[in-house]
Amino acid sequence: MGRFSLFASLLLAADGALGAKWIGEVKKVDGTEYQCKCYSDNACWPTNKDWETLNKTVNGQLQLAIPPGAVCHKSLGNSSVSVYDAAKCKDTQANWLNEQWLTDHPIANLWPFSTNNTCLPTDDPSSPCTRGFYGNYVILAKTKDQIKAGVNFARERNLRLIIRNTGHDFMGRSTGFGSLIINTHSFKDVNFVQKYNGPGNWTGSAATVGAGVQGRELYRQAFAQSPKVVIVGGECPTVGWAGGYIQGGGHGPLSGIYGMGADSVLSFDAITAEGKYVTANAKENSDLYWALKGGGPSTFAVVTSITVKTFPEIPTAGTILNINSTHTNDSATFGKAFHIFHNLSNHYSNHGMFVYFEQGPGLGRLHVAPFVGPNMTETQLQGVLKPLYDQLNAAKIPYDAYTRSFPTFFEFYIDMFEDEQPNQNSIVGGRLFSQSDIAQHGDKIADALLFASMPEPTQLGFNVGHIVNPGYGVPKVDNAIHPTWRNASSFVISNVIMSGTESWAVRKDRESFNTNVVGKALRDVSPSGASYVNEGDLNEPNWQQAYWGSNYARLLKIRSKYDPNGVFYTQTTPGTENWSVIDYGTKLCKKASK
Repeated sequence: MGRFSLFASLLLAADGALGAKWIGEVKKVDGTEYQCKCYSDNACWPTNKDWETLNKTVNGQLQLAIPPGAVCHKSLGNSSVSVYDAAKCKDTQANWLNEQWLTDHPIANLWPFSTNNTCLPTDDPSSPCTRGFYGNYVILAKTKDQIKAGVNFARERNLRLIIRNTGHDFMGRSTGFGSLIINTHSFKDVNFVQKYNGPGNWTGSAATVGAGVQGRELYRQAFAQSPKVVIVGGECPTVGWAGGYIQGGGHGPLSGIYGMGADSVLSFDAITAEGKYVTANAKENSDLYWALKGGGPSTFAVVTSITVKTFPEIPTAGTILNINSTHTNDSATFGKAFHIFHNLSNHYSNHGMFVYFEQGPGLGRLHVAPFVGPNMTETQLQGVLKPLYDQLNAAKIPYDAYTRSFPTFFEFYIDMFEDEQPNQNSIVGGRLFSQSDIAQHGDKIADALLFASMPEPTQLGFNVGHIVNPGYGVPKVDNAIHPTWRNASSFVISNVIMSGTESWAVRKDRESFNTNVVGKALRDVSPSGASYVNEGDLNEPNWQQAYWGSNYARLLKIRSKYDPNGVFYTQTTPGTENWSVIDYGTKLCKKASK
């Protein structure tokens, strides 16, 4: 049976009795009335014929959205149609911790907590499998016209729309219950030029990067140029550079000297909520250009490509440092070590450095991998780190460290950065600590981070840190990124570790704990801090200020211009104040106008 012929068997499809009105159901939650998007149990849901027409429009690129684990199960949901495939199941199990395999999948999320973990790989094909919070259909777009057709279909029929590139997403924004997904991962073209001739005051080298290009492959292609160049990207190799990373702002190993990823953007090609092709740069659609540079993912338009500055390759040195159970099991000693390390954040970042660290679980592990010294030799980096070593030695704290230097950033990156492990379950939070926060409240911040890694006797947490000051290299910008990033010192992602099998009530309880206990502890010690839209708490209090500060009012105005009806939605992004996902994390609905 072909993929498309499975549609009628696997999905509920009504006759579309309301015709062109496409009106979703009205629901009341705690006395508040909501008007919902159209879902498969509504009369407004598109008919099988509608879906078949869309499939023809997109040249056969419409597919059922099948969770990656479904091939290990005899059935998907209540359907009697088998999706089981023993060979594919074996392949899925073998690649369940393979980031690249997961990002290449049509709909997989690297962090499955946001999918509700209802269809995981198994050795028992008779075990249940449902879509959970995954969407219903996916367009594997190969062309801009196919993206446009998907946007138009979702807008005209009032469907929830998800834009998915890699699924490299801590916050669940790459998935949505009952949605139509547009997958942009196939947009892999990259074109380098040695002289940029477009709008703006940049005349140096540049590259135009497709939405589906990932971090490591972009670094690799930049390194292959003659002369070799670098691009500001993230530390993770599989992050979708143009499709997600930039729209949130984008920090990374070179941000200390070249600023945030969005600081380097020269132009966007995009498709609006109205299905219009637009170019946004300093000359055309300049308001959209400003907003897309850090205003939030899947918020203003679907980005298909980005033109960005490139820079000459540079020598880079790196250090890896460890303090763990092989050195000490004494929590007081480890706590002192972490204070010494993190209290030097201003020192590291004001040398143009980027420091990636992992701290946890509990009070027993600090893994810095690595300290990044752009434009530094091994001797120079060791000189910058001397205050750290001197203080650790004076406190008689055991550790191990080694330093290496490389002729280029790319060679350093390939050697010293480590791939992270996907398919972990946690509720994510985070806090950006400013230079003044670290200077005035460093000890309290270190205490709060140590608390976040073990907030309860039975609850382990995990912190992922990024010490960097984009304002050191690029002190002034005109884009949507929170202004606090220009005075940044350390940005830390906190995690409340989960099993993924918790009940809805327990999940909501732990989300509240993440926001009101762990998150509050971090907020309380950083009065001039902020949060980061790509890696933060979906329940962040006063999120408009926390994520964008003084830029929010302008972003809200631009959102109302380019998407007044909410075709695009990702939680805690501009213009979503009246929207909520209700019915136990399923239906996206808007508060009804009074």
